[in-house]
Amino acid sequence: MIGTNICFDPGTANLNIWVKGKGVVVSEPDIAAYDVQNGKISAIGKKAYSMLGKNHDWIDIVQPVKNGSVHDFQTMQNLLGYHIQKICGSKILKPNILVNVPAQATVVDKRNILDLATGAGASKICIAESPLAAAIGAGVDTESYEGIMVVDIGAGTTDIAIISRGTVCASKCVKSGGDDVDESILNFLRRERETVTGKSTAERIKKQIGTLLPDGTEIAVPVYGKDAVTGNIKASEITSSEIRLCAEGIFKNISEEIRMLLESAQPEISCDVFKNGIIFTGGGSNIPGLTEFFEKRLNISAVRAENAQSCTINGMAILSEKPEILERNCYVYKTRQELGYDE
Repeated sequence: MIGTNICFDPGTANLNIWVKGKGVVVSEPDIAAYDVQNGKISAIGKKAYSMLGKNHDWIDIVQPVKNGSVHDFQTMQNLLGYHIQKICGSKILKPNILVNVPAQATVVDKRNILDLATGAGASKICIAESPLAAAIGAGVDTESYEGIMVVDIGAGTTDIAIISRGTVCASKCVKSGGDDVDESILNFLRRERETVTGKSTAERIKKQIGTLLPDGTEIAVPVYGKDAVTGNIKASEITSSEIRLCAEGIFKNISEEIRMLLESAQPEISCDVFKNGIIFTGGGSNIPGLTEFFEKRLNISAVRAENAQSCTINGMAILSEKPEILERNCYVYKTRQELGYDE
């Protein structure tokens, strides 16, 4: 194909972009800040994220992807267009874009992604399922007929898939992930400490002391927020065991979804998974004790992939270089005209 090959991973929390010959050139929060007075974007990525919960009334913070689906079409197109322009500059040839979608994405979701990429300046566009990319990025052998399960825990969704010879044999998408743990922490603080704080604080606490391990040294961190009754600023604390209680429900639900997928899959494939185990990828899998938690509940060996948060974009880069795997999964690059759009 003529033109620069680019891979986009538009996640709920982070946007990752890979460019052929350059590697990953963008890895930052998938967020934009608008100046409501003129409707223009004033900041994107890390700068916009730093404003979250601290922005003035005339600044509107927008996260365009929720639970794996594009929620704000215009903002996502603005972000993609900005990065394409920055990457390609004034080049005459438009880029070829590979973009991922969650497992079992609807026809509408796929159409939205195709429309976004072509509208943002792509010459040709191809979509691929996130768990396939995550599996390849985690090092799964695409030529092996042995089935292996990959669980990609993102911020808004968890993709569960069984991969065999580079194809998705069975899959399902669970509308929960790391953001739900953050929300559970916020609810706990409001309910048990009468403290109201923001999402960025909950995420920071989770990263500091979050765990699924039932035993270990108890750690507590201070939390500053507003008193839910008086509105005054107050200080409280939360412990690692309390974070575990907040997180367990979300991961128990994911474990049940894994169990149901194994029960519905063909017997030979399910037996392969019991033999080969589960690979966990995605930023949501970084919580300590995750593999032990799932091994105990499912009685299946589990490992966390190296650089779990980067598996999807790394796998997409490999897919971009190996079109035969895309073709095997009926993924092909198409132009805007081939997709049925009017010029």
